[in-house]
Amino acid sequence: MEPIELAAGTALVGAMAGAGWPAARAETVAFWRRVRPAEADDVATELTEVRAEVLAARQSGDPALERTLADTWEGRLRKLVQGDQALAAELRHLVDQHLVPALSADERARITGRLPTDGSAPG
Repeated sequence: MEPIELAAGTALVGAMAGAGWPAARAETVAFWRRVRPAEADDVATELTEVRAEVLAARQSGDPALERTLADTWEGRLRKLVQGDQALAAELRHLVDQHLVPALSADERARITGRLPTDGSAPG
């Protein structure tokens, strides 16, 4: 898996626990709608369901569940952009502009450390 997909899955799940989630969710669904319109409504519903799991995991102190959820979304995002450099660049924009800003400072540092520093989409 490429660094952008790893960072995107982790950032997506992390953003679910923050106050900025509604905007991050809307941008994530809009991205999905551009790439695979037929799946966008289902993804929107799934994001809402997963958010409840993330909040429960954080409340109960279960980082393993949160990591499992992030792994699942990393895989889904990898399949979504698979081999398409333009989509990988769009995903990078989603991460940089909408998901990372919704994270706590600690989570932001963890995510940005996983991204290529030249701003390019990974190959």
